[in-house]
Amino acid sequence: MFDLIAAILGATQPLLLSAILVFVRVGAMMSLLPGFGETALNMRLKLAAALAVTVLVVPAVDRGALPEDPVFLRLAGLILAEAGIGLLLGLATRLMVHALQLAGSIAAQSTALAQIAGAGVAPDPMPAMGNALMISGIALAMVLGLHVKVVIALIASYQALGFGVLLSGSDVGFWGLNQAVAAFRLGFTLAAPFVIAALLYNLALGAINLAMPQLMVAFIGAPAITALTLFLFFYAAPLMLSVWSGRLDEVLAAPLELRR
Repeated sequence: MFDLIAAILGATQPLLLSAILVFVRVGAMMSLLPGFGETALNMRLKLAAALAVTVLVVPAVDRGALPEDPVFLRLAGLILAEAGIGLLLGLATRLMVHALQLAGSIAAQSTALAQIAGAGVAPDPMPAMGNALMISGIALAMVLGLHVKVVIALIASYQALGFGVLLSGSDVGFWGLNQAVAAFRLGFTLAAPFVIAALLYNLALGAINLAMPQLMVAFIGAPAITALTLFLFFYAAPLMLSVWSGRLDEVLAAPLELRR
């Protein structure tokens, strides 16, 4: 009887160890993932989502690199390494959400609508345009199968980085800087139509003010720029979200690669 129990435990130990390590990587990634890692989401739902993804990922990973009889220090090192890799994977996707937030903030600041703010999916208040873009982007990502893409990305991460792979600080720093620059570039690119419209508006306002100094151009220009911004946002938001969704797919396909 005891021999049978020992044989069962010996056969299931690699599976149990891989499940624990996969859960650590999945949990770290899910804590930053768009939609799953939002602060407004209940912690139990996050835990349930992490467990569900773990069940899907565990059978697809190679357990050949796992130690047969890991000691405590070795196991602790594996857990820390897995948590670090999971945080990097989640950070790559979270920066895409920050790109949407940045695009909304730049657009609102350029068009004098930044004062219209309120609490939304982010813990801090932000312009209403940023909130609308973030909520729409997260909803679009979920509708387009974000959970499936996350599972594929996690399986691919084990093909690129096996269990317990330690990354050098210089590589992580260079990667993080590259990801931040790419996210800022994306955010500014998405907000470019509003920046151009604000520039043309200010040039026109200055020309009118020079031609007619007695005219209170601010009272005429404020409703005009508000209406123009809402009209432009109505037509540009679908294209902005389409571009952002394509970039998010690229990040999920290769989250640890450098961006251009």
